[in-house]
Amino acid sequence: MTAPAYAERLRAAIDLRGGLALCVGIDPHPALLDAWGLPLDGDGAERFGRRVVESLADRVPVFKPQSGLFEPFGSRGVLALERILADLREANALSIMDAKRGDIGSTMDGYARAYLSDESPLRSDALTVSPYLGYESLRPAIDLAAATGRGLHVLCRTSNPEGHEVQLAATGDGSVAQTIVRHAQRDNSSEGRNHVGLVVGGTHADLGIDLTGFSGVVLVPGIGAQGGTLSGVASQFGNTDGIVLPSASREVLAGGPSLAGMQERVEGLR
Repeated sequence: MTAPAYAERLRAAIDLRGGLALCVGIDPHPALLDAWGLPLDGDGAERFGRRVVESLADRVPVFKPQSGLFEPFGSRGVLALERILADLREANALSIMDAKRGDIGSTMDGYARAYLSDESPLRSDALTVSPYLGYESLRPAIDLAAATGRGLHVLCRTSNPEGHEVQLAATGDGSVAQTIVRHAQRDNSSEGRNHVGLVVGGTHADLGIDLTGFSGVVLVPGIGAQGGTLSGVASQFGNTDGIVLPSASREVLAGGPSLAGMQERVEGLR
């Protein structure tokens, strides 16, 4: 039996939570751990992440653990990620592992199996990946995501100000970022699963790309503390055919460790 596609499960999770299309980052920054009164170690990161899930999983459809903020704690940080992902599955919420993996050949295959295979303890519903070794270098992850009903979010037009140096560089047929949009849509159309999404920051006055007709899920980081707004997302991404998923991290996490405090931050975004 073919597994339900990531985009389908995401739509169901959004509908179950009253139509709120929002992703909340699980980012155990040292300053946040300190503000929450938690130790700067794997135990603190685990308590932080599981507290976020406990507070918000009944009202937020998808969460984005930031792998780079767990990995400094070594094996204990990876264990924290495994337990947080298990909590999200138990709560019927989705996960996007923000690991931005990108490599070639068997190494890319290893990254894909780590986050997208049914057998992995780090299995997530989607994974962020970098195409800047060439879009086709992502092929092991693209194919495994399609086979397992999971998704990818390919870095396209990121929220950091220096990203334009590469992403808006001209090619023979538009910009690098526009080329990524075309490749991703080609895979979505070929498989019919809309499993290849994009990462497009919500902080740009001008996106510099055309997303007309794009059918994958567009993850839009930068909402809140980085200056992006939901009203800006609505005006800039209205020409896409897929789900547009704004993402907020510090804007919500600063309301913790109080459960009510984080819930109020989410309701404010709603």
